[in-house]
Amino acid sequence: MPAQTPPSTVQSGRTPVPAGREIAGPDHAPHARILGLGVYRPRRVITNEELCTWIDSTDEWIRTRSGIIERRWAGPDETLAAMSVQAASAALAEAGIAAADVGCVILATVSHLEQTPALAPQIAHQLGAVNAAAFDISAGCAGFCHGVALGKDMIHGGSARYVLVIGAERLTDLIDQHDRATAFIPGDGAGAVVIGPAQQPGIGPVVWGADGGLSRVISQTRDWKSFADDPSGPRPFWQMSGQQVFRWASYEMAPVAQRALQAAGITVDELDAFIPHQANMRIIDTMTRALKLPADVPVARDIAEAGNTSAASIPLAMERMRRDGQAPRGGTALLIGFGAGLSYAAQVVTLP
Repeated sequence: MPAQTPPSTVQSGRTPVPAGREIAGPDHAPHARILGLGVYRPRRVITNEELCTWIDSTDEWIRTRSGIIERRWAGPDETLAAMSVQAASAALAEAGIAAADVGCVILATVSHLEQTPALAPQIAHQLGAVNAAAFDISAGCAGFCHGVALGKDMIHGGSARYVLVIGAERLTDLIDQHDRATAFIPGDGAGAVVIGPAQQPGIGPVVWGADGGLSRVISQTRDWKSFADDPSGPRPFWQMSGQQVFRWASYEMAPVAQRALQAAGITVDELDAFIPHQANMRIIDTMTRALKLPADVPVARDIAEAGNTSAASIPLAMERMRRDGQAPRGGTALLIGFGAGLSYAAQVVTLP
């Protein structure tokens, strides 16, 4: 009978290799935290009064329905890449981290208008992050929180020592500026954080998910293939079923936020700030009541001056709260993003 391979070895070519040999991997950090924050806000401010010169609405109606007073719209030179690089550079500077030490660049956006290539590699190149992996993620208004969760896991798993997470949008490229139902909602901008190793937990477990059964309540008016086949009609624009989104976000997201608190092992009384996606002031107020948030816990309301900036809204709101002294450096904040997909993600973080 031919000799049989002993059970303690496996064949690899002609050389027996001991079974169960461990594969070497990089050292991993016990925990991760946000080390630096940076933002970019476009120069042009669009007030409700100006907006109402091209849509049939009023300042009072817009404020009542959304809480928005003004928003920033990007100019021709304020491209998605340019805004991202500005925000990322500021975050790196605050963290004291060189771009060459970044192991991964994650861009959360829905407004990059090229199907390929992704924008993150171009941003990494402009920053000088020559050793970084780079990719885009499309998770709508929940994209930033998705990126933070991925960055934390990369650092804990050892695939990167520092991760740059950017949320950036030029939503004004996607809207019909004369559509009364949507034109007043979006704003443009970018926010970025550097995530790095820590000895104590600085980013709690993520609670995330998606309800694809409701995916069409935030969508395009038509897909690009149909537009290519018949370009005689209007180009695709962003559209939303406002009432459905309001009900879903107001009442379904508070339990998600509560689960994120439980996963982190803290209560609402221990928060220093609540920073939800800046979708709508009424949604923020409803979630705050549902969470039974104490009156002394400040709540982000950047939407009043920034509009809805989708994946950029949470880092922009975080920066405003810190700048205005509402949220302390090193404080504990609850983040939750929700939107197109319908996707959502929440986690508790230590502020940089």
